[in-house]
Amino acid sequence: MSDVALVEKLVEKNRQLKKEIAKVIVGQDKVIHQILLSIFSGGHSLLIGVPGLAKTLMVNTVAQALGLNFKRIQFTPDLMPSDILGSEILDENRQFKFIKGPIFANIVLADEINRTPPKTQAALLEAMQERAVTVAGHHYKLDLPYFVLATQNPIEQEGTYPLPEAQLDRFMFAINLEYPTYQEEVDVVKSTTTDNKPQVQALFSANEISDIQHVIRRIPVADNVIEYAVGLVGKTRPLGETAPELVKSYVDWGAGPRASQNLILAAKANAAVSGKFSPDIEDVQAVATGILRHRIIKNYKAEAEGISEEKIIKELL
Repeated sequence: MSDVALVEKLVEKNRQLKKEIAKVIVGQDKVIHQILLSIFSGGHSLLIGVPGLAKTLMVNTVAQALGLNFKRIQFTPDLMPSDILGSEILDENRQFKFIKGPIFANIVLADEINRTPPKTQAALLEAMQERAVTVAGHHYKLDLPYFVLATQNPIEQEGTYPLPEAQLDRFMFAINLEYPTYQEEVDVVKSTTTDNKPQVQALFSANEISDIQHVIRRIPVADNVIEYAVGLVGKTRPLGETAPELVKSYVDWGAGPRASQNLILAAKANAAVSGKFSPDIEDVQAVATGILRHRIIKNYKAEAEGISEEKIIKELL
């Protein structure tokens, strides 16, 4: 099938996919759109929201609709790296045998990732970057496509271990979940307090998603769009020549080159699901907040004056 035909098919399948997810998840269209963009472009996502906003249900539903193998890991203070990766045991023949951990799935939900110590958080790093893990000197490839969707509760700081910047940078998107509107909450209560369980159909296969990822990488991008994305990321760096006064006053550290790469990949995916065969500057702007939000490190002055990352990004756009 040609790339043009694959993009056209993706537009239709994406529409059906959102319909299928809407059987279970009410509203949250922006959040679902960003999760799907990160999956179609092969990135990981961090979902930030208070408890009870259906983060786990959302990821599970997306995995079902995409026809992917799904595992959930509840991160706790006593979780060890081997609990995630797996470990070697002696079998009855006195031979070492590797028992795979829950990280061996297409979609891994890392629930409340900031509840576990850095040693265990770091166990995810190799898997996220290399799509492989090393246990007892042996290298094991993970099944592709492979995504980590992590959740984080922003209000409870007691007994949590904030993700280090290097690890945050591995996430393509940081997605904020808002409370539902009044009408959405009414619909949620109506649909979840009966005995009816909606059935979600799988619309894709793992191979189809891998094909989509390759097609999105092959989408051509005009030089001016790449220059705009790189320029935008450059403006987030307070020591950069192009940094505006707002960034110099309120930002300690800006985004690195991975942000520029992610902006272009996500813009390609955003263009593809809209039926366009090349992204434009509007596509970069559409994905910028989710991609830059967790890569801008504010200083104490920004905290004191209540300047949010979103406000800084809005000014840059």
